[in-house]
Amino acid sequence: MSDQNNQPFFNIQRIYLKDLSLEQPNSPGIFLETEMPSVEVEVDVKAEKLADGVFESMVTGTITAKVKDKVAFLVEAKQGGIFDIRNIPNEQLDPLLGIACPTILFPYLRSNIADMVTRAGFPPIHLAEINFQALYEQRLAQFQAQQAANGGDASVVVGDASQSKH
Repeated sequence: MSDQNNQPFFNIQRIYLKDLSLEQPNSPGIFLETEMPSVEVEVDVKAEKLADGVFESMVTGTITAKVKDKVAFLVEAKQGGIFDIRNIPNEQLDPLLGIACPTILFPYLRSNIADMVTRAGFPPIHLAEINFQALYEQRLAQFQAQQAANGGDASVVVGDASQSKH
């Protein structure tokens, strides 16, 4: 019975939309523009320990669309998840929170952003898939370089944000 208590355990407790905002500072005039907007996408990943074995993972997407120098719309969405993670070695916990959890949350974020943009009167924005492992490895390398420069321990990255621009 003690073997069962020490088995690795991963469970999605809840997936939720934590925040969603839309700004259209140049509406309704922006709808009369004929030029295609340029779109900038930023993705941010964070994780936080809520209790023993319970973690919140969050993926934030910020989309800015501009026509010439005018902002057509700005959407920011934060997709969160609460995960039960127990009996996982510390060296595997950070990659789990930085890769697996955001990979689970990202499809929900994509859907919520596409829905919001469509409801705002614009064609939907379908975010491209993100390789969260590559994003995590990039963040880890930056964090380790920063820690090495400061003479600190570079073994834990949980809770630090990373940003990716597409």
